Amino acid sequence: MHPKPLYQTKYGKYYIEDCENILKKHQKKVQLILTSPPFPLNNKKKYGNLSGEEYLQWFSGLAEIFANVLAPNGSIVIELGNAWEKERPVQSLLTLQSLLAFVSNENADLRLCQEFICHNPARLPSPAQWVTRERIRAIDSFTHVWWMSNSDRPKADNRRILRPYSKSMQQLLKKQQFNAGKRPSEHVISEEGFLKDNGGSIARNVLELEQIDENKNLRLPFSMLSIANTKSSDFFMRTCQQRNITPHPARMPLELANFFIEFLTDPGDLVLDPFAGSNTTGFCAELSKRKWISIDNNREYGKQSKIRFEDPNLKGR
Repeated sequence: MHPKPLYQTKYGKYYIEDCENILKKHQKKVQLILTSPPFPLNNKKKYGNLSGEEYLQWFSGLAEIFANVLAPNGSIVIELGNAWEKERPVQSLLTLQSLLAFVSNENADLRLCQEFICHNPARLPSPAQWVTRERIRAIDSFTHVWWMSNSDRPKADNRRILRPYSKSMQQLLKKQQFNAGKRPSEHVISEEGFLKDNGGSIARNVLELEQIDENKNLRLPFSMLSIANTKSSDFFMRTCQQRNITPHPARMPLELANFFIEFLTDPGDLVLDPFAGSNTTGFCAELSKRKWISIDNNREYGKQSKIRFEDPNLKGR
């Protein structure tokens, strides 16, 4: 029996509680667990985090809890940032150790489907001590995103995350001519191998949140274009400023959440975020007409997440 939700919408509910307490009693099967858990940071943050062996044991234990509520062909997608050794210009191995412990937990029976990189060139230079002060490291501008499942073939369809074709591909399709033959890589390209219009190109596992190369167009998947437009107006951030609310400091990008919800679920499926914070996952699930459950143990962040559902972009959905 779940506690009373802090709030609920047409498609979902947000709970204030430790996720372990709720998920141990949860009965409905979840198609997608999409979350960005607290990172193993050296300095204690308001949204909570552990460090060292304590973090490793806690994170590994989540695998079994998550697996128990996952549908037979469900997915777990976890965003993990980089961690650094305290007062040293050295990256910590803890995030990688935690990921390995999670996916190899014998009681969870998970497998790693694919690794993604979420690149955001607009991130502030970090770690500041080594990047902007001593100038001995490059800017840490990406996070790892790990896709796992309890099945070798979880529900997934990359036709739902197609990108617009490049200009060169559009021209090739128009001309219906291609330089076929054997390549230096020894791949053999047939005469018609690239002449079929599939509606767009398959998404890559490097997600660009902003344009990296100024000479090339940013080709977000079609499913992410409306999210990019939503983000450009940034209703949530603007409303937080108007109400003198300090927003959650580690918000998952809307584009990232939308990408995996479209890729790995169908309308009506259940999406879970056990560390919901400002509820990016629930908001994107609502936009996509997926059912959702979001959980966080911080009531302040739960209350501010309600602002997302005042967004005019939700009207008529």
